[in-house]
Order: sequence, then structure tokens, then C-alpha cells
Amino acid sequence: MENMVAIVDSGSTKSDWVILDDFKKIFLKTETIGFNPNFINKELIVPEIEKNTSLTSVKNSIKRIYFYGSGCGVQQNCDTIIEELGKVFTNAETIVKEDLTAAAYAAYRGKPAIVCILGTGSNSCYFDGENIKIQLPSLGFLVGDEGSGSAIGKQLVRRFFMQKLPEDLSSEFEQTYKLTVDEALKNMYHTSRPNAYLADFNKFVVERKDHPYFQKMVHEEMLNFFDYQVLPYEESKDAEISFIGSIAYYYEDILRSAAAELNLNVGQIVQKPIESLVDYHIQYIL
Repeated sequence: MENMVAIVDSGSTKSDWVILDDFKKIFLKTETIGFNPNFINKELIVPEIEKNTSLTSVKNSIKRIYFYGSGCGVQQNCDTIIEELGKVFTNAETIVKEDLTAAAYAAYRGKPAIVCILGTGSNSCYFDGENIKIQLPSLGFLVGDEGSGSAIGKQLVRRFFMQKLPEDLSSEFEQTYKLTVDEALKNMYHTSRPNAYLADFNKFVVERKDHPYFQKMVHEEMLNFFDYQVLPYEESKDAEISFIGSIAYYYEDILRSAAAELNLNVGQIVQKPIESLVDYHIQYIL
């Protein structure tokens, strides 16, 4: 196998890798941590890839890499990824595009749609099958990422420390995490992936998502997402709205309820886009 192709879907938390052989058949599936250049120190990219023996065993046979990543809407970040991957995959040409392109490809079912990412971060675009229209910037977890894992995690941590959670949830949170203010601040302001740290708290919310307090909290966050990232598209009145990402998947019922309140038409919700993304490449790109 001398002409393998790698397709990578990289979020802020993790990256899904699929390696296709010369016959466009899946040879290997694996994972690494997420390589969002806005958060990860670029010096960590090569060591993290080299930890994965499945990838290093085929690194010389890979001739092309299609890398779709969060944080890759900026040319400088694309260049960083190309440079670092080139140190491992020395025989490969690397094509880097932002994660919204991967979402659009993965969600495409033959008709135009608004495609949204709801994972650690959030984003949206309009895809007509050929062109991707991105009307709104991605402002990251500090001032953007409405409806995302980091936004819901931020709400939870803030409400816990500010004594806004009902007594039962507050007590369970305290027992689960034994979290101090000092530890939370250190992880939010002095580590390389604070957005992924905040998004991790969704496990607590998802396990209790039927609790009326969390139903309301997540519902409000989803309305916030639609308000900032969907309604500005004139197509939102008529187009189907598709979602990619674990947050959309885990809170699907709340997401659909918030959409219905705004008379929006939610189509499919895909937890992990990598398989649909691979199918799109086989059908339209390779």
C-alpha cells in the first residue's frame, strides 16, 4: 500500500482519523487528541501523533492528508497544522480546511442546508452542495461558542460557585468533583485547553438532563445558539438545519424543542461526522 489517504476530523477535544488504502477502502480508524491551534501548543502535535503506533506504522505510505479542524478558519493556523503534520508524514501533501467544511460535507444529503457544529465549540454555515457560506465569525469560547459544551460547562461551574444550583444538584456536584475555586481558575486560565476542560462538565449535566433545572438551563443555551448562529441566515426560515457533534446528539430532545419554539426545521443530527465525511470524499473528492 503506497498511496494511502488520511481523512482527519479534528475538534478541540479529539481527532478522528481514517486511513484509506489504494482501493479507497478503510484500512485503519484511530483517534488522537484534538489539534485546535488556538489552544494546543504546536510543539505537542508531533509527540501526540507519534504516541499513536497505528499512525506511525503507516506514516510513510500516506501520500495525502485531508485535515479538517476547529480553529483552522485562519490561514496562520492552517500553516501551523501543515508544518507540524509534515514533520511526521514526510511523503504526504496536506490539505487543511476548517471544521465547518467537514460538517457541511458530512451533513450533505443532496439538498441545501444550514449546517451547525455543536461540540466543544459551536459554529454554523450554509451549504448548497458546492459553496459554503459562512456569514458569522467564530469568536471562540470566551465570547462565542453559544450552545456548545464549553458554554454549558461554563454555566454549570459559574452557577455552582455562585450558589445558584438547587440544593440537590449542588450537593451532587460537590461530591462528584470536590472542586475548589483555585483549581477551577487554574484549569480555566493556566492550561492549554480550557474549552475542553469546561466541556468535560457536560457529563454531569447529560447524566441529569431530565432534571427540570438542567432542562431549563440547556434550553436557554440552545435558544442562545439559534439566536446568534442560525437566525442571522436568511435561509433559516426555509432550509433544513443539520447538526454535527456530541452536544447536539446528547441534548437532541432539548435542541429540537428550542428549534420548534422558533419555528425552525431541524433535520439530521450526527454525533460523529467522520464516517459521512469519508463517504463524501470517496464519492465526490477522491
